[in-house]
Amino acid sequence: MLARREHQQFLVWASNRLLDMSDEKKLVVGDEAPNFDVLNQDAASVSLGDYKGKKVILYFYPAASTPGCTKEACDFNDSLNPLKAAGYHVLGISPDAPKKLEKFHTDQSLNFPLLSDPELGVHKAFGAYGKKSMYGKEYEGVIRSTFVIDETGKIALALYNVKATGHVAMLRKQLAI
Repeated sequence: MLARREHQQFLVWASNRLLDMSDEKKLVVGDEAPNFDVLNQDAASVSLGDYKGKKVILYFYPAASTPGCTKEACDFNDSLNPLKAAGYHVLGISPDAPKKLEKFHTDQSLNFPLLSDPELGVHKAFGAYGKKSMYGKEYEGVIRSTFVIDETGKIALALYNVKATGHVAMLRKQLAI
């Protein structure tokens, strides 16, 4: 009898956990991209409105100067010319402070802006921060994500939980670049 009650309690708990997870906001194609105004690696203000009428690739990464994030940034940098030729502007965004981003930007010779979102407001608005799990443990963190924003400010492509390695090649394939 006790086992059955524990099983029922587990089912209620599991259902509530699933509801909690579904409450996280995820953007989909056609949604208006949330506007933002943050600092870049040079501590200059950058807003999505600065790119009105232009196509933008906005990618979220957990931390500058870590192996996966470095690989992803360098892959974007190596693909910058074809992306620019197709009319795209690349922006990377993380919770790092501008000073750390400046060092990363310089060390990796990046040719696109890195944006600072230490309060995670932009991350949360795009659904790029939330519940994750590693080795069976749940925690909150940056969800590596990429968004293609069209000239009208709408989401043209929303990719969540992307891998650092191979991500840019996959994106280029989806964009036929």
